[in-house]
Amino acid sequence: MADRVFREPRIVLNRIYTRGGDGGETRLVNGRRVRKDDPRVEAYGTVDELNAAVGQAKENLLRAATDCPELAPLGETLLRVQHELFNLGSEVATDSESLGSRQPRVLPSDVERLEAEVDLLNEQIPPLASFVLPGGSPLNADLHVCRAVCRRAERRVVSLSASQPGLEMAIRYLNRLSDAFFVWSRWACQVAGVAETLWQPNQSA
Repeated sequence: MADRVFREPRIVLNRIYTRGGDGGETRLVNGRRVRKDDPRVEAYGTVDELNAAVGQAKENLLRAATDCPELAPLGETLLRVQHELFNLGSEVATDSESLGSRQPRVLPSDVERLEAEVDLLNEQIPPLASFVLPGGSPLNADLHVCRAVCRRAERRVVSLSASQPGLEMAIRYLNRLSDAFFVWSRWACQVAGVAETLWQPNQSA
């Protein structure tokens, strides 16, 4: 696709620690030094945390797929999402005025694909009569963790966007992705034949 011409990474990781961050600062993609609690660092750090959670969910899904092969295609989708989140993180970790035309970022086509995937799988699961509680299976719980971290990443990017323009597509993507994790968690239970746990307010009494 023509809109997929991103530059390849120009990174050499031959040293893991540099001591450059010992003073509480780090460097953005475009080279500007900022404090490690800067809103931009908090935003892309939360995206990175989400990517780690997706990786864990994907690996647990692959194990679950040995008993339920129908789950396997979702593993490929989660791997794609990890790449997209790295693209999104690249954008968030760069001052907007320094973004190059070939810098990795999320695109409208990424959002549209998520929407199509959500619509397709949502047709395969029954409508809800209550909210669901995370659990029922380890994979369901993993995907709900991803959903919750994704919502936090969205909040962080929204906060950043108040002072830094150009993050509208990143916000749209994270918003759709959190919806996708919810549908994927429900679909995983449906495919594996696991009952979802519905919220019952009086159970706490």
